Amino acid sequence: MTSPLPSEIGPVQTVTLRGRRPRDLPVLRRWLADPQAQWRDWDAPYFHAAATTATLRAYVERLEHTPGRSDERVIELGGECVGMVNRSQEEPAGGGWWDLGILIYDPAHWGHGTGTRALALWVTATFDETDAHVLTFTTWGGNERMIHAALKLGFREAARIREARLVGGVRHDSVRLDLLRREWPPQESPAIP
Repeated sequence: MTSPLPSEIGPVQTVTLRGRRPRDLPVLRRWLADPQAQWRDWDAPYFHAAATTATLRAYVERLEHTPGRSDERVIELGGECVGMVNRSQEEPAGGGWWDLGILIYDPAHWGHGTGTRALALWVTATFDETDAHVLTFTTWGGNERMIHAALKLGFREAARIREARLVGGVRHDSVRLDLLRREWPPQESPAIP
């Protein structure tokens, strides 16, 4: 799946979701196994860094020895692996509830619509490839860019657990957003950069 993305500098770049390739492994290893990577400030920063680092290093090791999965794709921008999307079916299987995840590694790609475009492609792919009736994802209240991207695509806030997450000594809400199949695509096309 591809979608054009205007670039502030230079020609239009295309955001693509595709299966993982062997050439992606060094990029994935670099970003996922780095305990100091800036994306960690935004993606579940309330988990202990040491445990997260160990889990992600083991995950990268597994990637080297396993084929790509349909519930996980690389986000490619201009031929470069810049992130990943994933999904998992909430129990019980066959109930039509799928939870989504998205991660853009490099801060150079934040704030330019890459995540919004990738999320739109992933929503479409998930509805096309699964029995999904409802899609969700959960973040924390401090991740305003992620919440904004989801709202822009038609997701709605489904739950807010007040002060559930402790980040840097400050309490933040846990936020879950949802989107029903009948709401996609939005009646008014979102202004996706």
